[in-house]
Amino acid sequence: MLIKSRKSWDITENQATPEHLFLNRRGLLGAGAAFLGASALPQFALAAEEDITTSLYPAKRNDAYTLDRPLTPEAANASYNNFYEYSTDKRLNADKLMTRPWMVKVDGMVEAAKDYGIDDLIKSMPLEERLYRHRCVEGWSMTIPWTGFPLKALVAAAKPTSGAKYVRFETFNNPKMAPGQKSPVYPWPYIEAVTIEEAMNDLAFVVTGAYGHTLAKVHGAPLRLALPWKYGFKSIKSIVKISFVDKRPVSLWESLQASEYGFWANVNPDVPHPRWSQATETPVGSNDRRPTLLFNGYGEQVASLYKNIDKSENLYR
Repeated sequence: MLIKSRKSWDITENQATPEHLFLNRRGLLGAGAAFLGASALPQFALAAEEDITTSLYPAKRNDAYTLDRPLTPEAANASYNNFYEYSTDKRLNADKLMTRPWMVKVDGMVEAAKDYGIDDLIKSMPLEERLYRHRCVEGWSMTIPWTGFPLKALVAAAKPTSGAKYVRFETFNNPKMAPGQKSPVYPWPYIEAVTIEEAMNDLAFVVTGAYGHTLAKVHGAPLRLALPWKYGFKSIKSIVKISFVDKRPVSLWESLQASEYGFWANVNPDVPHPRWSQATETPVGSNDRRPTLLFNGYGEQVASLYKNIDKSENLYR
């Protein structure tokens, strides 16, 4: 007898959002904007300054990545974000973010260093849609239909040398474009990093779109990370530089408070933040608390990455 064991992230067919509703989302949003007025939905401003990649969306969904809960509505997602380059408020306006022209430098310990124009980079990669959980260190969560490509595809194109141990990501630094970067509180630009092994994991995803269209500016257009087993601050937005290095980089948040925002930042309900519990989370758009899952429910894919890590390094924080 064949017994099929359901994965932790699987949902039944009747729980999925009907395809006709998902594909009709633009019409619904357009009608809502017309009813409320153009200024009612400023958070939906898309990265569209001469963007020649819009025809690539929606990309084909990869059914290997499904969810155990409904998708977060796009309107709720767009109005609840952390993007401190623009504001410390959750409901923010990133319309000043100019995403074309946009260059992404790939350098460091690689055989194939290259400066990519964003459109050339996107067109050269295998785009697909994945349904991912997103868990913020602050205790809230979302479920998002990201579009993009596996980070390991970019790693393969760069051809890192044997000495490269980490992948370092850097965002733009332009206070004229991003008023939040005028603040002296934060050591701009935003920096994040992962190990080579983490970068090569199937789950590590470079995002170029969401909800079936090009990436909204509030989500970190035109290029961001999605690392669904880690707290959200690891998923850096608006990337301009990707470097392969041999020494572990220090991220922006780690440099500010390493005891609260460490390098690993893997989701763990049993390790509290110094100022609050991580045992439960609140899905955006809901008033209900639900249990937090170890590795955000992705342990089957990523737990082996950390079996030899010294737990004194605060692996899950």
